[in-house]
Amino acid sequence: MSDTTATPLLRIRNLRVAFDTQNGSREVLHGVDLDVFPGETVAIVGESGSGKSTTASAVVNLLPGTGHVTSGSITLDGRELTELTPGQMEKVRGRDIGYVPQDPMSNLNPVWSIGFQVKEAIRANGIASGRQAVNARAIEVLKQAGLADAEKRLHQYPHQFSGGMRQRALIGIGLAADPKLLIADEPTSALDVTVQRVILDHMATLTREKGTSVLLITHDLGLAAERASTIIVMQDGEIVEAGPSREILQNPLHPYTQRLVAAAPSIASQRLQAVAERRGIETSEDLEAIPPTVRVSELTKDYKIRQGSFRSEPFRAVDAVSFEIPRGKTLALVGESGSGKSTVAKMVLKLEEPTSGTIEIDGEDISRISGRDAFALRRRMQPVFQDPYGSLDPLRNIGNTIAEPLDIHKVGDRASRRARVRELLDQVSLPQDLATRYPSELSGGQRQRVAIARALALKPDIVVLDEAVSALDVLVQDQILKLLAELQSELGLTYLFITHDLAVVRVAADTVAVMERGRIVEQGTVDEIFANPAEEYTRRLLDAIPGASIPLGGTR
Repeated sequence: MSDTTATPLLRIRNLRVAFDTQNGSREVLHGVDLDVFPGETVAIVGESGSGKSTTASAVVNLLPGTGHVTSGSITLDGRELTELTPGQMEKVRGRDIGYVPQDPMSNLNPVWSIGFQVKEAIRANGIASGRQAVNARAIEVLKQAGLADAEKRLHQYPHQFSGGMRQRALIGIGLAADPKLLIADEPTSALDVTVQRVILDHMATLTREKGTSVLLITHDLGLAAERASTIIVMQDGEIVEAGPSREILQNPLHPYTQRLVAAAPSIASQRLQAVAERRGIETSEDLEAIPPTVRVSELTKDYKIRQGSFRSEPFRAVDAVSFEIPRGKTLALVGESGSGKSTVAKMVLKLEEPTSGTIEIDGEDISRISGRDAFALRRRMQPVFQDPYGSLDPLRNIGNTIAEPLDIHKVGDRASRRARVRELLDQVSLPQDLATRYPSELSGGQRQRVAIARALALKPDIVVLDEAVSALDVLVQDQILKLLAELQSELGLTYLFITHDLAVVRVAADTVAVMERGRIVEQGTVDEIFANPAEEYTRRLLDAIPGASIPLGGTR
């Protein structure tokens, strides 16, 4: 526990932030006040667009685009940060304030190896000097962040990492200088629950042993309750409720906080059980009469990993994977980051060629089809990728982005496409006036909803969802999962649902296949696997769900 009679390490008073637009200045933070004391972990929670990330970015003077602080005070150890020059602020970032941004792909340089980028941060902050010392510290940083085989991974590039592995590299960079304050903006949204625990345990160790304070930005209320002593709830740029984390979650006062708690899948375990039971799938026998739309047999994918300048080693990312997805049902492919889930998804989508094995869609083997046939296949099979930043063209407005599949496949005329875009924006709970805005003007959760709308544009019968709700706050996540269930019921859609969030699996899936190191170690219906996991690995995944054991209360 922090000593709240002491002077706050971070003190924010009456913080107001605005963005310049074509129609003038638009204020997005309206007088935010908060304190973070030495050794304390404070979590800011709220839905996308509530101002969580804007608050964090203002502290380190990294507001995007035309954003700027219009008034207020931000002090660190009594030093006013809003008055610092850019050069002075550069010396504060990294050494005094570590920052872990939400998006791993746009914050890692794609042409530099992971090792080079970690070493660059180490040198810039004066942590170590000399080739051997810097290299050793880089390996130590990545290991602390939970990245296996750190020595080998140093030579790989961001595109060779899964989303969760890229996020771990960013976390390593943020922790490299052992800062006084670590601002972690959705640091584990791309991570599976077991690695999430490793990362957050490491953050807790820093807090305990070195007096490091943590400002945790998250939409996961279960994670906030487990890891933070204080929770601050934001809505529309304002703080609507704040207090001890258990008290906030067990007895929320504000109606908005009550809605957040009710929608949180990692907390409301009884509600999850009820939702799962309503799907009507208890044992594998319930699925025997339904023909498979997707059948994967002995699917294998090998890569060559670069080791230094002239040497490479073979790496088997997917090893003899087999599963079926009954028509109109959902298979969740779960496992730790780097287990091969996304690689399987890319092969099913024909974005990666398998080394061996077969992929059948309605009985037809698509693993070796021509480019023309693959184009036709994409009319009925669409993806939603993990990264909403990298999968949207920054030069296209939202309306054109959603209409892109309709243009490519020559569906309808201009008027019907515009009408379809408006319909899709409504389906994913986005206002229609967003059609003229650009991805840089949207929050991470809003961008993910745009990606989902684009995938639904052609009314496909198979959708591959690669961590499709991992970047969404709980309210929107709840809406999207309900929307996906409604679309599946109405249109007979078949889903391959890639996720690390087992609480979401309980809501969203009929069957589940558990992957570990490229292989499927266990599969069955959701009820079978959750009630009686046969593998120790599966039990670890289930035990690591954050917040599931926290009792919920009424109002205080």
